Amino acid sequence: MIESITMKNTASFCDVGIHINDMKKVNFIYGSNATGKTTISNYLMNPEDEKYANTECMIKWKNDKLKTLVFNKNFRENNFRGKIAGIFTLGAATIDVINEIDVKNKELNKIKEEGVQKNTTIEKLKGEVKQLELDFENDCWQNIYKKNENQLKEVFKGYMNNKKSFKEKVLQEFKESVEPILKLDDLIKKATIIFGEQPCEKAIIQTMSYEKILEIENNPIWKKIIVGKEDIEIATLIKKLNNSDWINQGRQFLQEGEICPFCQKATISSDFRKQLESFFDESYKNDLETVSKLISQYEILIQRTLDEINNIELIQKEDKNSKLQIETFSLLGKSVLSIFISNKEMLNGKLKEPSRIIELLSLKEQFEITNNLITNANEEIKKHNAVVKNLSKEKQSLVKSSWNYFIHENKDLIIQFIDKKSGLENGINNINSLIDNLRDQYTKLNSEITNLNKQTTSIQPSIDEINTHLNAYGFLNFQIEPTKEAGYYQIKRNDGTVAEKTLSEGEITFITFLYFLQLIKGSHSTDDIQNDRILVIDDPISSLDSNVLFIVSSLIKEIIKKTLNNEGNIKQLILLTHNIFFHKEVSYIDRRNKDLNEVNYWMLRKNDKISSIQSYLTHNPISSSYELLWNELKNDDVTSFITIQNIMRRIIEYYFTFLGKFNNEDIMNKFTNIQEKEICRSLFCWINSGSHDVNDDLFIEDQHDIVSKYKKVFKDIFCQTDNLGHYNMMMQEDNKSVI
Repeated sequence: MIESITMKNTASFCDVGIHINDMKKVNFIYGSNATGKTTISNYLMNPEDEKYANTECMIKWKNDKLKTLVFNKNFRENNFRGKIAGIFTLGAATIDVINEIDVKNKELNKIKEEGVQKNTTIEKLKGEVKQLELDFENDCWQNIYKKNENQLKEVFKGYMNNKKSFKEKVLQEFKESVEPILKLDDLIKKATIIFGEQPCEKAIIQTMSYEKILEIENNPIWKKIIVGKEDIEIATLIKKLNNSDWINQGRQFLQEGEICPFCQKATISSDFRKQLESFFDESYKNDLETVSKLISQYEILIQRTLDEINNIELIQKEDKNSKLQIETFSLLGKSVLSIFISNKEMLNGKLKEPSRIIELLSLKEQFEITNNLITNANEEIKKHNAVVKNLSKEKQSLVKSSWNYFIHENKDLIIQFIDKKSGLENGINNINSLIDNLRDQYTKLNSEITNLNKQTTSIQPSIDEINTHLNAYGFLNFQIEPTKEAGYYQIKRNDGTVAEKTLSEGEITFITFLYFLQLIKGSHSTDDIQNDRILVIDDPISSLDSNVLFIVSSLIKEIIKKTLNNEGNIKQLILLTHNIFFHKEVSYIDRRNKDLNEVNYWMLRKNDKISSIQSYLTHNPISSSYELLWNELKNDDVTSFITIQNIMRRIIEYYFTFLGKFNNEDIMNKFTNIQEKEICRSLFCWINSGSHDVNDDLFIEDQHDIVSKYKKVFKDIFCQTDNLGHYNMMMQEDNKSVI
């Protein structure tokens, strides 16, 4: 069955076009001439025609595509050219064969219904698969891409603009994934190197040599009491006073001669000088010189080390991706300086007082920690440099490691999706296998029916039925007869002459339609006589008089009835017409009919050479003038005196005067109560006054009250004349009998 029709970029249908959606078993399309009806029917007749190749016309089918039979002007031109192709229908046959065909057709229908059900189930499962895919796409996008795009965006390169391709990448990586080696922090750290600014090799940081400094710090001279020679006479006194450092410092103030620089008396004898010189002998001088040299070396080495520390710190601070723990390194440098200052103070004291014992603060721990920091940084630098040297392979390795991590983190989600999809696809495959079996059964059974039909089909039954219709409807001057060439008809008059060229337009139209009715029942071949089909009927009453119009309407209504009741092989009917009377007649369906929901209505219009369509669903937009009068009367929004009066007058005249042969007096006499009769008379006066006379607009009572009163009297007229059922039907009042 056709679900929808789209007409675009052809004839009067523009690039916006029209969409005939939600089509039912029976579809009525009304439109005046030149609105596009024939364009639609021609397209449905042959949608593969090359003239539609560059258009956007389209037919959407529900379930299987069916054969479409179209009746329009082209049908007559194509089928009435000299000889007429015969139509094969079921003819005379044994009851057993016919019964066997019926049984097999029922079996065939059951197979078709089961196939439709299974196809519906497959479509449902496919819908579930599609939704599952969409949900999984969104989950992958949110849980993997969105969650990691800020830190590892480069890993997703090539899959960032399409959720579907990203999902496919996830499934591909899942098949190839292994247990992740790196954690997320390591991946991000590595990605910073590889995908950040173009990386370059970093210089190795030189470790500091501090052995000489520690050697000086541990020299035993700092704990040595440096004093003069002890076997000198003056040594006893100096030792007793413990003032050798004081005396040594004072020696520099001694001048030539015997005058003491302190007491200014002649106390400095040559012997005293000799003893002092002997006390502070060469060994003493050597120790002092050693102390002085060591202090100088210590200061130079420490200053050099501090310069190295400061230089390393300065260089590493300029490198925003430095591998060195700069803050810790900087604090160690400050610690070295602080210890050096303390040690320097003690060293200076030793130099002034050689006899003093000092113990220097060791810088060993600071130097070891500093070199450890440098060693660790160098390890990272070596890794960095290795990455730089082999950047392409490192990128591939990082991408693979990252995907391994993502897959591992979302493993449960992926497995759940694969299992669900596999289950649905297995269900689809199983049902497809059943459908294949049904298709084989269908093919076999259909072949059997075709063979049986060949035994029972002929063109004679269609000849007989067409001629019967012609005689029944008063066409007595011609009839259909078989030609000498098997399988063809011709139209002959009673005197035996061929009548095709002498037939009137109306006669040709009618006989063409009768021929089409036979084609509905049969086929031009014996192979597809009973195949399901769709009918498209476009203005079948053109050139017909009013009598034949009702005949054609009756024949089509019989087709509609069978289609709605699922009788026969007609599965859908599309009727297009410009004739209001024909449309009204053929489209009448009792509103109480349960099949009303299987009938839809449309109206084609044309404005500025562009066709458009309006859907009315199950509501018939074409009403008779009499129905329109009742619709206006039911409308509470209509309160105009003149309008209401005119409506009532026309209804009474049409129903009672024209149809029922009642005049106003007859109607009033139906009222036995004198008062009611006068009220009825006043109604006639009122409606005639309002519809025929000039209204002076002088009313004493409220207009709404007057209208309500006379509406009640209007209803009483139908009640008193035993026509209340008609009133209730037209007003659609509930719980009333309808006649």
